[in-house]
Amino acid sequence: MLTLYHSPRSRSSRIVRLIDELDIWSQIDIRIVDVARLDGSGGQDPANPHPEGKVPLLVHDGVEIWESNAIILYLTDLFPAGGMGPAPGDPQRGRYISWLAWYGNVVEPVLVCGAAELSHPVLEATFRGVPDMTSRLVNALEQSPFLMGDTFSGADLLMVSPFIWFRHEAADHPTIKAWIERCEARPSAQRSAEFDTKQLDQNKAG
Repeated sequence: MLTLYHSPRSRSSRIVRLIDELDIWSQIDIRIVDVARLDGSGGQDPANPHPEGKVPLLVHDGVEIWESNAIILYLTDLFPAGGMGPAPGDPQRGRYISWLAWYGNVVEPVLVCGAAELSHPVLEATFRGVPDMTSRLVNALEQSPFLMGDTFSGADLLMVSPFIWFRHEAADHPTIKAWIERCEARPSAQRSAEFDTKQLDQNKAG
């Protein structure tokens, strides 16, 4: 059994979108939990088994999988028919894994430090900065419409998410802006947003 612990309009929303892309709604039990939010609302939910009270958390037959890039890799491997990631043995497998890892190792730290207005030589030496991150994305997207080539993949789904959540200077580059528009034109973007809105409406009504 697969269970996803999810809080609407949070980082776990991208996993809901992946569920839609893979067309596995009937195979995953999505449990809505509360999380602490930046505006001070919410809090750690005792119904959420994540040790840090965060989302997403995927549980498969009692085994916990956490962190978005790990969950995306796990699900795209578990459901290869969905076509959202190269299977083991595919020549493009290494490239796919690298994009997923780069998001967590570089992109999110760079964006978070920028949002917090933090600047330090150690941060810049370790993660570089927005110009380097932007250049890397632009170089890839000038070669093909999506990060893995001609088709939308789990790498795009993960990487595009922070640019949708909040405005950032990198999102104003025409190549990146066009990529965001291509990603958001997919039906999964609207369906996952509608799912979250429904959950929030039900919570208010209840």
